[in-house]
Amino acid sequence: MKARLQTSMGQNLVMTPQLRQAIRLLQMSTTELELELVEAVETNPLLEWAENEGGDDDSPANTSSDDGPADPAQGDINSDNEDWDGAQEGVDEDWASTRSGSFDDDDGSGREQAAEADSLADHLLWQLHLTHLSPRDRAIGVALIDALDEDGYLREPLSTIAQTLRPEIHADEDEIAAVLRQVQCFDPAGVGARSLGECLTLQLDTLPSTTPGMALARRIAAGPLERLPRAGIAGIAQELKQPLPAVEEAVQLLRSLDPRPGKQLGELSSDNYVVPDCVVWRQRGVWRCALAGHAGPRVVINRGYEQLIRRCGDADASYLRAQLQEARWLLKSLEARGETLLRVVNSLLQHQAGFLEFGEQALRPLTLREIAAELELHESTISRAIARKYVRTPRGTLPLRAFFASGIDTEGGGEASSTAIQSMIRNLIDAENPRKPLSDAKLAEMLKTSGIPVARRTVAKYREAMNISASHERVRIA
Repeated sequence: MKARLQTSMGQNLVMTPQLRQAIRLLQMSTTELELELVEAVETNPLLEWAENEGGDDDSPANTSSDDGPADPAQGDINSDNEDWDGAQEGVDEDWASTRSGSFDDDDGSGREQAAEADSLADHLLWQLHLTHLSPRDRAIGVALIDALDEDGYLREPLSTIAQTLRPEIHADEDEIAAVLRQVQCFDPAGVGARSLGECLTLQLDTLPSTTPGMALARRIAAGPLERLPRAGIAGIAQELKQPLPAVEEAVQLLRSLDPRPGKQLGELSSDNYVVPDCVVWRQRGVWRCALAGHAGPRVVINRGYEQLIRRCGDADASYLRAQLQEARWLLKSLEARGETLLRVVNSLLQHQAGFLEFGEQALRPLTLREIAAELELHESTISRAIARKYVRTPRGTLPLRAFFASGIDTEGGGEASSTAIQSMIRNLIDAENPRKPLSDAKLAEMLKTSGIPVARRTVAKYREAMNISASHERVRIA
């Protein structure tokens, strides 16, 4: 035998650093993105803030034009947002007729809006109710989500979960484990794991199978992961009888994952204010959207340093080239983030125009899967794109998740969203006789007359979700 060199050609899908960066930026809120850009400008000399040409950062544009924005269906929105003023000149008169009033918020500024904390449990329950699971499996899913700790791990044994479900539901551990596998598919990746190894394996499942070091990373996560701090990479390589470079590559892949996925939501839930990422308006009867002025890239490459690369010595030039590459990756990731966000919002506008027009009663059932199939993206990408993102509309600043809702079959053969049904229940209660409030059974009967067959217990669940008291507690003298 003798050593020899040979070349070969092939295709390989790799989870590159720039792809990881694009995914990370996509799931950031606008506030987080601002902090990320501040850090990037401070640490990378090739990046600098774009010069502010004046105007309000909160508006989609600062200059005047008579043409209006590009058609959002094409997703071609000018990053400088130069067409906003012209668009406002052409806005339909019925803009002001929407129930929420004018575009401006009560305080005259949409820059910062009070927001409720979105905990890990809220985020997971929202995804759970958008799945096509049976009511029994959803109840098991709720119990599992309630049992997760702040890091996103399930520390309780499945036997304990089974006990918490009794006496309403008698489920064995195999049935609970099947629902747990569904929860483990939710965002953030790795949630619902029972050990660090399982958490990392769940995150590996979301990466392309051809990612370098994938097979060996799975072996390490399933076996000697806990011995890694003591044995070191060399010890693990000897134990697995694998080359040291291959083990180093696998360990590096594992270290790029998040060992505490639940903290992604827990740390962000302390934010008290939100900044809208997009602005929605109606022009000539068509709903349109654009990135808010502050949501687009506001950093540029410093051309002075870029030109300096040609005149530097080898060491300095090598450093500046690396920083230039990172700067270009960041700008491309920001551009991809904006394009994906616009595609998702435009798709939501097509499906939920009635919601913007008439309110919650017109909100149609819509799931992540439908939008993902329409845009030919993965469900996890849609989930990341709408996570902690807000859109400014004539009805106020709304979270993008408000455009999604689970559905109930109607007698007419269609579907009604749970949000729309809640709105109908609230309207019926608002119009009831205060001396003789409507019972849950009566509300269910009235909804059935309207073509929406819901059980009394479903009405009770929706009523409690809206913090509305039972009928005997609502009795009052008019």
